[in-house]
Amino acid sequence: MVSYFQDRYRTAEQKVTLCSRLFPSLVFYCRLVGIVLRTSKVARAGGFTGEKWVESSLEVLQRLEEAGISIEISGVERLSRVAGPVVIVSNHMSMMETLLLPGVIQPIKPVTFVVKESLLSYPVFKHVMQASQPIAVTRTNPRQDLKTVLGEGSVKLSNGISVIVFPQTTRSHHFDPAQMSSIGVKLAKKAGVPIVPLALQTDAWQNGRWLKDFGRLDSRKTARFAFGKPLMVEGKGDAEQTLINGHIAERLQAWSEEAEG
Repeated sequence: MVSYFQDRYRTAEQKVTLCSRLFPSLVFYCRLVGIVLRTSKVARAGGFTGEKWVESSLEVLQRLEEAGISIEISGVERLSRVAGPVVIVSNHMSMMETLLLPGVIQPIKPVTFVVKESLLSYPVFKHVMQASQPIAVTRTNPRQDLKTVLGEGSVKLSNGISVIVFPQTTRSHHFDPAQMSSIGVKLAKKAGVPIVPLALQTDAWQNGRWLKDFGRLDSRKTARFAFGKPLMVEGKGDAEQTLINGHIAERLQAWSEEAEG
């Protein structure tokens, strides 16, 4: 599978239709429903593969761009340079990263997510999530969630499947290192694999008033993803957790200053 992304990706300048400029959320969600319905049909028929996941993920990216959202991705080569599976530890802002990251990572390394159980029961969308064979956690029982992630995550990694972990206690457009648990570091240490930190800023996809996962789009904002340098966990992992938090905080600060400038 050939990666669509190299070291750096940036949305090319393109024409956005008048309808998309006036109603970006409406246009995007109408198209997203079509993508989800088609992909769910494939998943229900047992034909959901890594290639199909990448195709649908890239189509979502293109539809976001057509709605006026610019997307920047950097550091992808850091994934390519690491042999074998990794644990990707990231902050979590919106539904966007759940939909876009498979298109970035899957062509380089087979990957899955640690997700909240509720995503596996979403109407229609559940078929795609279930077919990706994620690690499902409650988000209400930290002890059981840790046991689940360490157990199922170690099996995934031993089978060559990388794992994406969002360790914040809740999704947020504001980064607070105190909300980042060490679950990703613990998993990487147990499995003996590297961690790749990931900073992202996806608040162009707002949280919804009634459905948190599906809010309005703000086409004035740029969505950004930056993979950091791989880390091997040594000792208790405190130093690595600090480096992960530092990477995320530094990139978010730099992006904020860039937007203000």
